[in-house]
Amino acid sequence: MFVDETKIWIKAGDGGHGCVSFRREKFIPKGGPDGGNGGNGGNIYFQAVENLDTLLDFAGKHHWQAENGQPGSGKNKYGASGQDLIIKVPPGTLIYDTDLDLLLKDLNEIDLKVRVCRGGKGGRGNKSFATSTNQTPRSATPGREGQKRNIRLELKLIADVGLVGMPNAGKSTLISRCSAARPKIADYPFTTIEPVLGIVELSDFRRFVMADIPGLIEGAHGGAGLGHDFLKHIERTKILAHILDIMPTDGSDPVENYKAIRHELENYSKALAQKQEIIIANKTDLDPDGKVVEELRKKLNSEVHAISAVTGSGIKELSESLWQKIKELKNKS
Repeated sequence: MFVDETKIWIKAGDGGHGCVSFRREKFIPKGGPDGGNGGNGGNIYFQAVENLDTLLDFAGKHHWQAENGQPGSGKNKYGASGQDLIIKVPPGTLIYDTDLDLLLKDLNEIDLKVRVCRGGKGGRGNKSFATSTNQTPRSATPGREGQKRNIRLELKLIADVGLVGMPNAGKSTLISRCSAARPKIADYPFTTIEPVLGIVELSDFRRFVMADIPGLIEGAHGGAGLGHDFLKHIERTKILAHILDIMPTDGSDPVENYKAIRHELENYSKALAQKQEIIIANKTDLDPDGKVVEELRKKLNSEVHAISAVTGSGIKELSESLWQKIKELKNKS
């Protein structure tokens, strides 16, 4: 199950209470104060880690709490501090404070770590209150309460290439050809109902991440179809790979389908629509003489990569082209 948004309650540990105690030993009738301080409560951190691509771990657990500090004790013994709680999330997770409606941190890199709740400070024992004028203090302070927050986590997948296009355009077949990802593939629309990440391996240890997004339809930016919930996942991609079915089974025009998807992207986000794009004509095994693809190039007045995701024709060339464009963008940044 793919989960990309959740709400949780988190609380750092409370500080341990300070101790009131006096030294009591044989032959020492008037021992001084020896109450120790309480330990600090544990902090709460969020950390982006590899091998996570969903917030599923939070689906059944909505309360997260760090360990409390232990109280101080006699013989000047300090209480142990509570253990910090590190909550692991996928790279690309945004952390919001729902009460303040505030973005606390965007964990957009692996191993990035942020503290969101500070543990309570331990209370002072009576030993720390002893002075020359107050040699037998009989008071201590309680530990402070740990910070707590209502948190909303939102995941925006991080990928180099995001596949967009109409339902059944061949996105799932393409990513299964390019990588080890195995999305559901069938001859009906909306077989992809959640984003799929795949790592494309090239020669000389080169690799990039490709994301298959559920197919878009007209009105997706306003909530139509399945794609509207996942448009946010291609906001972080470096390149959009726009896949066109050159011979749609519904008889629609590939050029009009292209314009419809571009319209949805522009309405959802101007920044998204301005991303570098590669147009891919799929199912060229149905166009052996290449006339349909050539006509498509003329009408779109743009470079079009011809592939057949089913037979594998053009896949290697496409992968190399994507890698070159990714490399160029990385060099510019």
